[in-house]
Amino acid sequence: MVEKSTTRRAEKLSAVKGMNDILPPESAQWEALESTVRLMMRRYAYENIRTPIVEPTALFVRGLGEVTDIVEKEMYSFDDRLNGEALTLRPESTAGVVRAVIEHSMLYNGGKRLYYMGPMFRHERPQRGRYRQFHQIGAEALGFSGAEVDAELILMAHALWTELGLTDVALQLNSLGQPAERTLHRAALIAHFEQHADSLDEEARRRLHLNPLRLLDSKNPEMQSVIEAAPKLLDFLGEASRAHLDTVMSILDANAVPYVINPRLVRGMDYYNLTVFEFVTTRLGSQGTVCAGGRYDYLMEQVGGKPAPAVGWAMGVERVLELLKEQGLSVNVASIDAYAIVPDAASLPVVMACLQGLRAHGVSIQMHAGSAEGAASMKSQFKRADASGARFALVFGLDELAQGVVTVKALRDGAIAQLTQPLSHPEQWAKSLQSNA
Repeated sequence: MVEKSTTRRAEKLSAVKGMNDILPPESAQWEALESTVRLMMRRYAYENIRTPIVEPTALFVRGLGEVTDIVEKEMYSFDDRLNGEALTLRPESTAGVVRAVIEHSMLYNGGKRLYYMGPMFRHERPQRGRYRQFHQIGAEALGFSGAEVDAELILMAHALWTELGLTDVALQLNSLGQPAERTLHRAALIAHFEQHADSLDEEARRRLHLNPLRLLDSKNPEMQSVIEAAPKLLDFLGEASRAHLDTVMSILDANAVPYVINPRLVRGMDYYNLTVFEFVTTRLGSQGTVCAGGRYDYLMEQVGGKPAPAVGWAMGVERVLELLKEQGLSVNVASIDAYAIVPDAASLPVVMACLQGLRAHGVSIQMHAGSAEGAASMKSQFKRADASGARFALVFGLDELAQGVVTVKALRDGAIAQLTQPLSHPEQWAKSLQSNA
């Protein structure tokens, strides 16, 4: 008589809502995009920086501004149980990069061009291209005040879209001027919106005297006519701010980069001044901003450092990948070079010594698994070899092993014809298997 098990199965656990697993083969697209970005950053002499996922909550409150959606509604904040320190999962990376630059005196010998990539966290309603754990790639140029660096960053992003083959990515440009200019504009904005107080929603009324510039970013359709009639910051720019914007535009014009001036373009963080920009698309619905950034010359001082100019951008990785998919594109993913077919378990020591020699010389190989338990048929292994995407099959049959060779069989058009190679000297023929050969 077979007794029934009394062990209860543990409750099945799932990922946190809005925080997604990235699985093969999709993860290969992520790696390929990241590789493309790294090459692009190197062309522009940007160096990689990696900052902690958890930062002091005060960094974001001081850096982003208390009256912002991110700080007020979206941050994952908690108190450290051991020492009570207020901590936050980073909702963006610019503030953390600035904190690191200050803490390690990175501008001591001059400006720095830096880039990062990694996960960010915001508690908001998950939807297409907008998740609670999302990923950004960003570039930051710190210690440079010239408009040419603003333009350089925009040119780099534009070059990335070209490299990826993306279309329908339009550049919008604006200037937020300097604090004194924004003060004059702020007074004019408040006066304008006070005259139309009946048209404002509750959120707009609350923010009117705290941060009226944020009203321009409202998506409330009932407020759009009032927003459209509001005073434009461009009309309040002084000579220096106007010249800064003109320089950016002249460089973009010289490089045939199209753009539109959007006087209503503001950013979700309070630290921006002068140049702000967004790359937007019509292919992703309401989540149309693919990359955004601008200049933030006062953030270093806001978070406790010496004043220093800076400019940067961040792009949403999920949105870029979604846009690639929407346009029927993919980032080139290198296939493996070879699939090893092993019909005899007894040969595994010799076979794996050969494979290790090939791998040591840069060849990527997937070995058929399960040979030790009992060899699968040659036909079955060849099917798996073909499905793997490999360019070649390495056949370690009994006849080959007896002669001390391996048969190299082409699986893809354009690859070399079938031939045999010596088992004992894989370094002599490794290069002929590689994709870049």
